[in-house]
Formats: sequence, C-alpha cells, structure tokens
Amino acid sequence: MTEQQQSNTPQQVGVGLVGFGTVGTGVWETIQKNGELITGRSNHQFQINIVKAAVRDISKKRIDDAPAELFTADWNDVVNDNSVDIVVELIGGTTTAFDIVAAALKLGKTVVTGNKALLAERGAELFALSQQHNAAIHFEAAVAGGIPIIKAVQDSYVGNDIESMVGIINGTSNYILERMTTAGLAYPEALKEAQELGYAEADPTLDVNGWDAAHKAILLATLAYGSVIDPEEVYVRGIERVTSTDIEFAKNLGYNVKLLSVVHKHEDGKVELRTQPSFIPKSHILSSVNGVFNAVAVKGDASGDALFYGRGAGKEPTASSVVADIVDAAHTISSRAPHRGFLPYSDESNVKKIEDTTTPYYVRFDVTDRPGVVAEIAQILANDGVGISGTHSPVDPENPDKEFVDMVFLLHTCPFGKLKATLKKVLALDSVNSEPVVFRIENL
Repeated sequence: MTEQQQSNTPQQVGVGLVGFGTVGTGVWETIQKNGELITGRSNHQFQINIVKAAVRDISKKRIDDAPAELFTADWNDVVNDNSVDIVVELIGGTTTAFDIVAAALKLGKTVVTGNKALLAERGAELFALSQQHNAAIHFEAAVAGGIPIIKAVQDSYVGNDIESMVGIINGTSNYILERMTTAGLAYPEALKEAQELGYAEADPTLDVNGWDAAHKAILLATLAYGSVIDPEEVYVRGIERVTSTDIEFAKNLGYNVKLLSVVHKHEDGKVELRTQPSFIPKSHILSSVNGVFNAVAVKGDASGDALFYGRGAGKEPTASSVVADIVDAAHTISSRAPHRGFLPYSDESNVKKIEDTTTPYYVRFDVTDRPGVVAEIAQILANDGVGISGTHSPVDPENPDKEFVDMVFLLHTCPFGKLKATLKKVLALDSVNSEPVVFRIENL
C-alpha cells in the first residue's frame, strides 16, 4: 500500500453507548445515515463506529439494523472494551452516571454526555478527573438540545469577555406558560396537556421547579467564566405558583411571563446567576419564543449581541448535538492532538448574592378591600426607600363589592434583599391576607 493510500484509509474510532433509549437510538440512526458524510467531511481521517451499547433490558426489541451482539446489560462491558475510544453516557441521573463517566475518564477515554444535572452538581469531581487523566468531557447536548450554544461559548466567543447570557432553556415550562397565556389555561390544565403531548414527563418536577434550566445556566456560566459553580449559590424558582391572575396582569401591562435564566457579569466581577419566572416586555425577541423552543441571547464585549434559537429537546436535535461531540472527539483522537474538552481555569466562582441583585418588580397583594389599605402599603414602601411606579386593582364587574381584592404594585429597581425585608413588614398588616407574589421585570 502506498503512502497516499495509507493516508486515505480512515482511522476506526469506536463509540460505546450507555443508554439506548430515545436519544441513543437517535445517535445510532444519525451515524448510520450520515456516517459516510462525516467521514468525507473529515477528509477521510476517521470513520465512526458504534461498537457496544449498554441497556437495562437486553431482551427488549431494538431497531432492526442494530445487531443483537451490540448490546450488553453491564455498562462495564462498554467502558472496559478496548475497541471503545469514546464513551457516551445517556442514562441521566447523578449516581450510576457518575460512576460510568468517572470510570471512563480514569481509563483515559473521552466522554460525551448530555447530563446537565451530573455536570452541574458533580462537575468539580469529574473535571478534576478529566484533567488528571487527560481525558475530555464533551457536553453540547446538555444545554438547549440541538442549539450549538456550548461550542459557541467555548470556541466562537473565546476572544470575548462574555457580559451576559439570558435565555429560555426549558421547553416544557415554556410550553406550559404559553398555553396559560394564549389559551387561558390554569397551570394544572396546561401541565396535563403538556404531558399528554409528550412535552412533559410523568414526573415533571425538574422541568417545572426550575432546576433543569438552572443546571443548564450553571454550565453556561462555568464555560463563560472558567470556574465550577456550587448549585447552592444559585437562586432558582419554578413555575408551579404562576397563576392565571398574574398571566393576565402581565398581558395587560405589556409583558409575557417566561421562565428565564440569567447569567450576567457585573463590573465588579461578580456573576449574577438566577432562574425564575419573569416579566419580559412583549417587544423583546425572547418574549416571542414559544412552544418547546429554546433561545439564548449572548452578549460579548467584542461581538456584541447574538441570539441562538432552536429546538431545546427531542430525539433528533439532541442526537445531533451528541454526534457533533463524538465527531469533535474523533478529530482529536485521529490527529493525536491535545483534547479540547472544557477544563476549569479559574478557582473562584464569584457568584453574586441574590439579595444584592436588582431589577424592577411586580408585586401582587391579596388584601381586604377597605379605605386606607393602599396608603398603608405605600407608606411602608416609602419608609424603606422602595419606589412605586404604578398601582393596579381591577374591579370584577360581576362582583364589584367583593371584600378581597388583588392589589398590584409596580416597583422601581431596588436590591432584592431590601424588597424581601420590606415585604415582611407589609405582610404584618392586618389587611394583607397572604404572602405577596413577586415577579422580576426584566430590563433586557
């Protein structure tokens, strides 16, 4: 064989899948369908082959073109197989998944994962192993499904100090809030519809309590600022308490309610990192992101503003991101180059305390309708230096004399800690019947 012929013979790169569910089958199908395309685009440097897959039930019927000998019930068979160069973890969770990824890294094998909870909660341990054993972790699929936001932040913005990343990065919550807004559904009805359509899991907890989005925001901040972030430093609120009342107030005031993740680096170097339902002006582009779509607005000091938009979940989009990471890893393996997976480069996360973050606010009080109640609340706010930009209390035409009413105050920008302390004083009033409802009004 001539030297030219040898150079045109692609290196065989073996891939082992741990998990062969929706995303795993999508990865198999994508590589089977586009394998020759991938090899051609690599200038025939390598050919990717899935050589082993671990599954829970080995007797379960799989897709027709996947041979029975591909499958094993033991993930150790995948990790320890000498023909496996890249281990792809697709089972989720933070226990067994951790064991799989750690074992692969200790063997010097590249890992691809879409497990945002694993990396957000146990990333410090895994990135340390990655560095110790010179084995890369790739995780494009962990944030925003098929949107290449990880590579963009890691590669395209390498010359930027990233000022902010603000996004809608949980499709389930976004769908539920949209249906509450456009169809007038109550939260339980919108959630049930999302489950029936397959947009929400039978147990939707991580989607609706904000933590799925928060884990993704933590990973984005980790990439942008180079340090592993403790999830306990992050402020997270979900959509479970969003009511039709607040949705209607928002619409009438010119806003839409979205579950928003905010990553913002301040001039003092502190990083604001929070996820919560927020009021977004209808005029802002993120306000028009509907259904199960995701979007992330990124601002770099050199690049300016950019928007990344697309499907945030699903078989094909997520598989696309996993395969992109596999191809990236195969390039490194075939060229014997230093790996390009993420490694922390800063020791300090520097997360800003939520009490010190500032925005305007929407605050709704359930009050007893009697003379002077508005003045009482306004006086407490004024005494604490919290400015009022407007008040609203619509009359129910079917029951104009009802005793209890919703009183809304729109408040000027102030620290969140000051607002919380002031609202405790308001709650002590006899005329205030329950905890006030608070939404941030975002200045995007």
